Amino acid sequence: MLDIYRYGDEVLREPTRDVTKFDDALAMLVDAMFDTMIEADGVGLAGPQVGVSSRLFVVDTRREGERIAFINPDIVETSDDSVPYEEGCLSIPGVYHDVMRPSRIVVRAQDVDGRHFTLEADGLLARVIQHEYDHLEGRLFVDRLDDEEKAKVVAQYEKRSRGKRKHR
Repeated sequence: MLDIYRYGDEVLREPTRDVTKFDDALAMLVDAMFDTMIEADGVGLAGPQVGVSSRLFVVDTRREGERIAFINPDIVETSDDSVPYEEGCLSIPGVYHDVMRPSRIVVRAQDVDGRHFTLEADGLLARVIQHEYDHLEGRLFVDRLDDEEKAKVVAQYEKRSRGKRKHR
């Protein structure tokens, strides 16, 4: 299992770099990220959340065909309509808040072998992709809230995490 970095850790705010080597080390990292995400009961996990400042994330919505690794992703299209949905984050455990995001997206990325693919997604899959993509940009779901709501969510997290050991 990999360590999951938490709110306040600098790596979550650092810019990510493109993945340039598609090798066994990358495949092992992606497998470890899937294992860590599932063990933590998540549906997505991005490189920065495990201390890796690389443009990659994994998604497993527990639906057939929705266990996907996204390497060097780029969201190339979003729908005009946005919808609210309650989000949480493995890096801010135990707190949740509604976040507005486009209901449909198109993403281009590479798989672990470096092959390019394009995926159109809606519903939960689109939501998770956008959430994880934000991590690659140094953004957390709380950054999409207004200042007052963000302060409440952060205070709730800090209260919950006081005295608890970090994953790493």
